[in-house]
Amino acid sequence: MTGAAEKVNLLGMPKAKLEAFFETLGEKRFRAQQVLQWMHQRGVDDFDQMTNMSKSLREQLKEVAEIRGPEVVYDETSKDGTRKWVMRMDNGNSVETVLIPDGERGTLCVSSQIGCSLDCTFCSTGKRGFNRNLTAAEIIGQVWVARRAFMPFDPNDRPITNVVMMGMGEPLLNFENVVDAMNLMMEDLAYGISKRRVTLSTSGVVPALDRLGEVTDVSLAISLHAPNDELRNQLVPLNKKYPIAELLAATRRYLSRLPDKRKATIEYTVIEGVNDQPEHARQLVVLLKGLPCKINLIPFNPFPESDFRRPSMNATRRFQTVLNEAGYVTTIRTTRGDDIDAACGQLVGRVEDRTRRSQRYIAVQQVNP
Repeated sequence: MTGAAEKVNLLGMPKAKLEAFFETLGEKRFRAQQVLQWMHQRGVDDFDQMTNMSKSLREQLKEVAEIRGPEVVYDETSKDGTRKWVMRMDNGNSVETVLIPDGERGTLCVSSQIGCSLDCTFCSTGKRGFNRNLTAAEIIGQVWVARRAFMPFDPNDRPITNVVMMGMGEPLLNFENVVDAMNLMMEDLAYGISKRRVTLSTSGVVPALDRLGEVTDVSLAISLHAPNDELRNQLVPLNKKYPIAELLAATRRYLSRLPDKRKATIEYTVIEGVNDQPEHARQLVVLLKGLPCKINLIPFNPFPESDFRRPSMNATRRFQTVLNEAGYVTTIRTTRGDDIDAACGQLVGRVEDRTRRSQRYIAVQQVNP
């Protein structure tokens, strides 16, 4: 018998790869459709329950394959209804996934890496360092786990209507696995989420963003956070490699490929005394001129390793007013789940840091408490 560690995890296979897998078993390609529906639409992980397949095929699948999602080690619901899961991955590390309900809409924030290889100064995830990329099964597994939390499945009940690749990690640095997982999110035989409701958020890996436009048409969010290169170099170190002009040019190229007139979402974390002045807003007005976009202002959410402070609501609204008066649709993100550390920028999980970045931050804190 094949060892369990050698079994193929079918959970992360989009339709084309699952069809190819069944062909290697000498089976017809339509078996992939059946298994996709059992896994993702019914939440089944036991081949014996897949009764529209022969017993011999089910026995064969048990020998060579498995359907295995991440292990849930923490499941907590905030006082505002936000729900956070901590999920342990194969090497003992864990990531965090957050579901934000809002009326009939439920937005799931999904992680793509264990930790983050970038080091944005306002983000708690980056301070934990980086371990590895998640597999496609581990990425879509977060959606699978969250959906199974609402068992039994009801085709008329859609607790997850939107997915954002905005959790731990930079999605474009885990390109293939993220694309496979997003394809499953949009697959009619799996979750059937509209491409307008699957959003990838990036800090600006320009070559990968151009490549993304060649293989998918999901919605796009740009993690900008500053209106000029000097300030963004401090907040988002990746900007030193791909400055704002290159990032916005790549954003325009991506939007130009879309078959509809969608806008990019510009994410801007507002930090007291750093990037929250009306002059910064005026610079942003000029910077984004001609770019089809909407702006999402995110008041900074404090965490222990940061000296940054949350801006006053008055300052954030003044910033918003400048943008609104210039014609930009601008919203202020409501902080959700901060009582369980599930708010934007607070996700940390458990990361065995390969970069030693977390050790450096701890050392600095000990010297400057």
